[in-house]
Amino acid sequence: MCPRPTAAQSQRCIFQIDNVDRQGNVVETPRGTNYFAGGNVRLSCRGTQISMRADSLASFGGSVVQFIGNVQYRDSSLTMDAERGTYYRNAEKWEARGKVTTNNLLTGSTLTGPALDYYRVARGVRDTTEMFATGRPRIRYVTADSAGQEGEPYLIVADRVRFKGNDRLWAGGKVTIDRSDFAARSDSLRLDTGKGSDGTLIGANPTLRGIGPDSFTVSGNRLDLTLERRDLTYLLARGNARTVSREWNLVADTIALDLASRKLEQTLAWGDKTRPSATSPAYALTADSLALDTPGQRLKEVRGFGKAWLGGTVHAASRDRDWMRGDTIVARFAAADSAGASRAVLSRIEARQAAQSYHLEPNRQFPARPSVNYARGDVIVVTLKNDTTRAVDRVEIRGKVDGVQLEASADTAAAPAPADSARAIGDAQ
Repeated sequence: MCPRPTAAQSQRCIFQIDNVDRQGNVVETPRGTNYFAGGNVRLSCRGTQISMRADSLASFGGSVVQFIGNVQYRDSSLTMDAERGTYYRNAEKWEARGKVTTNNLLTGSTLTGPALDYYRVARGVRDTTEMFATGRPRIRYVTADSAGQEGEPYLIVADRVRFKGNDRLWAGGKVTIDRSDFAARSDSLRLDTGKGSDGTLIGANPTLRGIGPDSFTVSGNRLDLTLERRDLTYLLARGNARTVSREWNLVADTIALDLASRKLEQTLAWGDKTRPSATSPAYALTADSLALDTPGQRLKEVRGFGKAWLGGTVHAASRDRDWMRGDTIVARFAAADSAGASRAVLSRIEARQAAQSYHLEPNRQFPARPSVNYARGDVIVVTLKNDTTRAVDRVEIRGKVDGVQLEASADTAAAPAPADSARAIGDAQ
């Protein structure tokens, strides 16, 4: 937001009066000469492109100059309009108050708000421009595309904002960041769109929401952002992390999201305090770490590593469900149409290393006690039918294979449910 000044502009300001429509009034005091003038007053800093104008002016000892009414500040890369302004020559500081509008001529970024302090570069005073805005300023932060052309801007609003140089920003107090592809909320923001190309959202449950037909929401104790030409490309949620999308609700200690062309490409989750867990209306998956591939923001594959477990839909009658487990589980999804909308449906599951499979089969005679098929092997692959039933089409078991088939009968009415027996077998392995 803050422009980079030229060598001439970094000179200390020596005021010169360029215009006064009405005669000024000079008052000599023990502390110096005070000067008062009105009517289209124009001042400039000698040898620079810095100029100031207002309806009236009051100068105190030549070190503090107050501007009142239709105030304008101009240099080669910045314009600033306000109702009132004060220039402190010793600190090379400009204060703008009342309906402040600032425009960066180099980037196109703008700021509007009630109060802004501008600390310009000056030899022997400071080597980097700084600005401080309070009163909930509104910032239109312009981006650049891969060709360097102006892209869609971010709209940033906060209780207070600090700028340093042309590419570093800090904001605090009910921070909001909005653009057509996402919206973020937090207590505090740090943003570096220069060499750092990163940012951080912290505070009480900072949240970022992707906007669109395949939206997602990510939250955590802290959100770290990675940028490329001011576009978000990577997001890391730390502490009580959660990501919610149309397909999955994911929780973990840490969640990392890769984005490309403003779409979510991949999600990784890991942690010890909160073991990664992904749930959907039809499935549930837990493991030491999880990876969800969503190229073009379409779910294609989910992988679980380390004591991975995948469960299907809970059957209403038996209150149980199919599941698979292994050191690694890979679940692949295919696109299907539902009520005119595309959605991802499970098409293939593969469990590797100490694989186990628990499958319920309907029992017409005893609907509440389905038959149970439990199997073990080095690798188990289940392929689902490509129709509306999504029933099991084929099961392959490789390596050392064993298992058990349990059938309900009239004599088992008071016995433990087959599902409980099979689950005990699986838990004992």
